[in-house]
Amino acid sequence: MRSTTLKWIVLSATLLAAIVVTVQLVWLKKVYSFEKRQFTINVVKSVRGLFEDLEMNDAPGTNLQQLIKTPDDDYLIFKADTIPLKDSLVFYIQDEFADFGVLTDCKLGAYSATEKRYVYEEFIPAPGSRYAGVKPPIKELPVFANTYDHILLYFPHRHEYILEEMDFWIVSSIVLFIALIGLAASLFYFYRQKFLAEIQKDFVNNFTHEFKTPLAVMKIASDVLSQESITRQPDRLERYVAIIQNQTEHLQAQVERLLRTASIETKDLPIRKEAIDAHLLIEEALNKVQPLIEQKKAKVEVRMDEVGGRLQADKAHLELAVVNLLENALKYSADPHIVVQTGHDEDDFYISVKDNGVGIEKQYLKNIFKKFYRVPTGDIHNVKGFGLGLNFVKRIIDAHKGKIKVNSLPGIGTEFRLFIPLN
Repeated sequence: MRSTTLKWIVLSATLLAAIVVTVQLVWLKKVYSFEKRQFTINVVKSVRGLFEDLEMNDAPGTNLQQLIKTPDDDYLIFKADTIPLKDSLVFYIQDEFADFGVLTDCKLGAYSATEKRYVYEEFIPAPGSRYAGVKPPIKELPVFANTYDHILLYFPHRHEYILEEMDFWIVSSIVLFIALIGLAASLFYFYRQKFLAEIQKDFVNNFTHEFKTPLAVMKIASDVLSQESITRQPDRLERYVAIIQNQTEHLQAQVERLLRTASIETKDLPIRKEAIDAHLLIEEALNKVQPLIEQKKAKVEVRMDEVGGRLQADKAHLELAVVNLLENALKYSADPHIVVQTGHDEDDFYISVKDNGVGIEKQYLKNIFKKFYRVPTGDIHNVKGFGLGLNFVKRIIDAHKGKIKVNSLPGIGTEFRLFIPLN
């Protein structure tokens, strides 16, 4: 399974986990609403029992809904034509609460419309309440109705009580969330390891391919040079010696590139800025890739900015960045036509390298600067390389506090534009 397939599996699993979490949150909200409604129902049942226990209503046939009001979630008012004695009311309401499972703290008040005040108040602690036997820090009872006598019930810890009733659902939801987060983290870690394993495998394959051919050529050439008759064929001797020298230089360059990348693992590349002429730097970079230009029979256009190319930069590193871009432009074009351009963009000086190569699909652009990453192009070994060049270019430009812009169209070509701050 390739990492791209695993990536879609991870995304699908993440989407599914998000749906599960959303459904669970909606379900918790519904459970809370149900528990809240059930609590109110149990309180109303307790009040109905209270009316049966005490003679508080002069018209017994009155509908209970006409006698009860809920001005707020934590408050309930029921009309009392006759306010009962405090001890009787407290005794019977505790009994009714116990029968209907209303097991939370309650403060009641008996309001007299004639006196315009609560004639008495009482705190009724629930079984096991932390306020049993002590004065609770509960606010004064408000007045919601002052035109008739009534009993006010206030449940200060109603919200906490309902949440306690939901313990099972809350704990199970937390366990589910932790499990989903663990699963998501595991999938992401597995995807990352899979991605790194593929990069490593591709690097090993590229490394093998990069060194296998030169070594094979050198082996053949050395076998020829070991023959006794070669001393009598100076032209042939010279040709095979040149072959070994060229392949040795090629291998040496690749090894130096690997060592250079491996030796610089710090986040910021150490650079030494100096006043340089970017136009002269580009000419020197073109000279270094001139053999490759001639080999590919490439057409190179250079468009220098008339304003000039003076800037502060690390000459060796910036030249290496330009060389890398030129090598890529030559390698990934069948009939190379390269345009090198310089210019000014506000406070930046830019160097642009544009080719007519295979181009890069949009989905791969975000990865091209990663170490060892190579854009999939069918046969990964069509073009030699380790996937280190663009990573090194990015680090060089980052060290200069600059930026890189990439424009690419598959089958049309690619433009890399390096921006170096002038200040």
